[in-house]
Amino acid sequence: MSQSLATVAYLGAAILFILSLGGLSNPETSRRGNLFGMIGMALAVLATVFGPRVSPSGIAWIVGALAIGGGIGLYAAKVVKMTQMPELVALMHSLVGLAACLVGFASYVDTSIQLEGVEKTIHEVEIYVGILIGAVTFSGSLIAFGKLNGKIGGKPLLLPGRHWLNLAALMIVIWFGREFLRAETVEQGMVPMVVMTVIALLFGIHMVMAIGGADMPVVVSMLNSYSGWAAAATGFMLSNDLLIVTGALVGSSGAILSYIMCNAMNRNFLSVIAGGFGSGAGTPAKKGDAAKPQGEAVPASSAETAELLRDAKSVIIVPGYGMAVAQAQHTVYEITKTLREKGINVRFAIHPVAGRMPGHMNVLLAEAKVPYDIVMEMDEINEDFPDADVAMVIGANDIVNPSALEDPASPIAGMPVLEVWKAKTSIVMKRSMASGYAGVDNPLFYKENNRMLFGDAKKMLDEVLLALKS
Repeated sequence: MSQSLATVAYLGAAILFILSLGGLSNPETSRRGNLFGMIGMALAVLATVFGPRVSPSGIAWIVGALAIGGGIGLYAAKVVKMTQMPELVALMHSLVGLAACLVGFASYVDTSIQLEGVEKTIHEVEIYVGILIGAVTFSGSLIAFGKLNGKIGGKPLLLPGRHWLNLAALMIVIWFGREFLRAETVEQGMVPMVVMTVIALLFGIHMVMAIGGADMPVVVSMLNSYSGWAAAATGFMLSNDLLIVTGALVGSSGAILSYIMCNAMNRNFLSVIAGGFGSGAGTPAKKGDAAKPQGEAVPASSAETAELLRDAKSVIIVPGYGMAVAQAQHTVYEITKTLREKGINVRFAIHPVAGRMPGHMNVLLAEAKVPYDIVMEMDEINEDFPDADVAMVIGANDIVNPSALEDPASPIAGMPVLEVWKAKTSIVMKRSMASGYAGVDNPLFYKENNRMLFGDAKKMLDEVLLALKS
């Protein structure tokens, strides 16, 4: 393939990637967006493998690597459950960071690249910054993977003087960067680069360890942005225009999504990086505390829940991570279909940070074939709760916690939440009275118009569905 043909293929791939992002912005066009992305990536890979920069002898190695990597990806796609998708995404981000590090070291020791003067300095800056971003992304994503799958606790690790430690690490990285650029040989430059890599890896670990469980959805989005910038840095190192464009698209879109999610949680990006929100193991309110929940939690049976739903005219369902864990989305759809056949208005309320990653609940509901037009975002439906007869919460906690609006001393004070307690009756489905991922007790459980349906969400919803049909 000639250079001009490869350039045209890269341009076509870049356009397809942009169309892919545009399609993914709406559930109704998301399938088409995914298709554009797959076609664009296939075109980019083919243009790279058969382009002028790859020798015929190297094609066999690349095809072998593609077969191995593609096989692993295909296997992962088949065996990974939807509940495990957030940690899979974090793991994939770590691989992008690792690739940036490896490409950076390979580019530095590549003797075929002969540059002088300003060009040499620019290339070395690209290598240094690329490895820095890649190392932070790699280690940070691995810690996020551990937190999301439960191998690492959600409680933030807050070291004394952690901000000063981060500042000191930054100063050391800058100082070694100067030494790296002054190095006259590869051997001399390798020492500061290795030191910087170690510091960057430790920084990535420290940064994500300090972030509490409640901020993990934002962390996943943030690491997505980091992986994009790592890919863009790799593109600069390899002089690959498409990789630069693709990385910039991923990096900027991830940053925008992180900003939107921070707004949804009434947080700013710097406070998320500073960490500390979400202990992962809530503590009950103390006696005499003004924020102590008033009243008692009133349990309900599946038959009582079915009766409330059957008598309602308007029902709003709030899905959460508990629904994902129980794989109850298909039963939820059957209940929705049954209620709609009875003339009951059923809608879904989606909080921007419901689940463990952006769009988690939307994907689950789409998988169960819930109609897109009844799945509403928080801003679209929050004002409708007072008119709803029943608000049914399935495995959500922090996103329906009235403390965010009613208790200025609460750790989640000011965070926008779904105001389910304003419905005539709210039903919360949970296994127990335990606090949510943020580790904050929920006064919703004790409100007079609330009922608690305890048990596995799938099992209890099956019972509700059976009662509705009987």
